[in-house]
Amino acid sequence: MLFIEKLHLRIEKCKNPVCAGLDPRIGYVPEFLRRNESESNAILRYNRMLIDALMDCVPLVKLQMACYECYGTEGMELFIKTAEYAAEKGLVVIADGKRNDIGSTAEEYARAYLGSGSNPLDALTVNPYLGEDGILPFVESCRINGKGIFVLVRTSNPSSSQLQELVLANGRMVYEKVAELVENWANLPGMRREDKGYSCVGAVVGATWPEQAMKLRQIMPSALFLVPGYGSQGGTADGAAACFDNQGRGAVVNASRSILCAWQSPKWKAKYSPDQFDEAARAEALSMAADLRGAIDARSHEIKWKGVRHEGSPDA
Repeated sequence: MLFIEKLHLRIEKCKNPVCAGLDPRIGYVPEFLRRNESESNAILRYNRMLIDALMDCVPLVKLQMACYECYGTEGMELFIKTAEYAAEKGLVVIADGKRNDIGSTAEEYARAYLGSGSNPLDALTVNPYLGEDGILPFVESCRINGKGIFVLVRTSNPSSSQLQELVLANGRMVYEKVAELVENWANLPGMRREDKGYSCVGAVVGATWPEQAMKLRQIMPSALFLVPGYGSQGGTADGAAACFDNQGRGAVVNASRSILCAWQSPKWKAKYSPDQFDEAARAEALSMAADLRGAIDARSHEIKWKGVRHEGSPDA
């Protein structure tokens, strides 16, 4: 089964496009889990309890590798154990490593993260800055092993404009050119079943740039969007809705801190104690899903209404 097919089945089952970012820091972990434990063991217990609470209501998780690599070899073991546990519970698992290098090294990265066998990872985020020879090895691993990639196109951080909005000689911006390349890669052989539906090559498009996201949705009709920036980074449900297609499909929206730290937030702390952090995370994920559904439905209705208005207008 292709990555994109597996993901769509999970989205349909959960009726929810939320991706839970398992990007833990020790300060997010309640004291009762940290007591008499190493930091990595406390985080592993924390991650597993979160996965148990979320596995039937979110389709996928994204593991930010920096949060694991900072613990050295112990952290990489923590990363693998978390990914394996999530996969065992039926969740789609994305490694957020933003990997890339020259062709031969990219091949080794692709083998490490998108290889076959017992690998619990379904997809990887990749950086397109080196151009096609740094991407095609990942695409080939996706084709062979049924995995997926998400290429950085328009990231959610404020300073992304320093490079991504540079204007090219033809008047287009850098992020638009990257989007054109992504659409080409998304349509390479083997990236989707019978060239229908979305591709195993997706794009990272931030919820903080809704107007640009609408433009990118037109440039990349084949690419599923991984949408960061919701919640703590300032992205809203309305902004994220711009990443979806006219049928309300084509994107998954990531939230990390707002889910992981829900037990500490003013919204939930009066209702959930620290030892109910997992219940608070579930409540926040469901609340986020409801907000997204409302925003997506409202946008779809607006698009359909505009189409009817245009077709029925005197000038049509």
